[in-house]
Amino acid sequence: MQEYIPLIFFVFLGAFIASAAIITGFLLSYRTKESIHKHLTYECGVDLFGTARIQFKVGYYLYALLFLIFDIEALFLFPAVRIFNKVATGQHPHISPTVIFIELGLFITVVVCGLAYAWRKGALQWE
Repeated sequence: MQEYIPLIFFVFLGAFIASAAIITGFLLSYRTKESIHKHLTYECGVDLFGTARIQFKVGYYLYALLFLIFDIEALFLFPAVRIFNKVATGQHPHISPTVIFIELGLFITVVVCGLAYAWRKGALQWE
């Protein structure tokens, strides 16, 4: 039970800080009377026109998702290569370099197959 005391302290501290920020914002916020202009969006002094519901091409969304996927996979590649370097230099003798090499090869193969699939489907063409 003794090891949970810091955890309980920081949970209560976080809850206190969050609630204090919300209450302070509520107490210090500026209040106005209800009017027709209160809930309108302010855009550089220009009156609003039209509707905000416009259609986007799905390709833009798909392009952004592909970027995020490959960006995150590239971030996973750096620690994996660092571990492979430690195994290859003998700092981790209990792990076989062959196993790490096969795992890195499979990882890169999956990334390249995903890129080839997206390329073949035309998801990388910006129109």
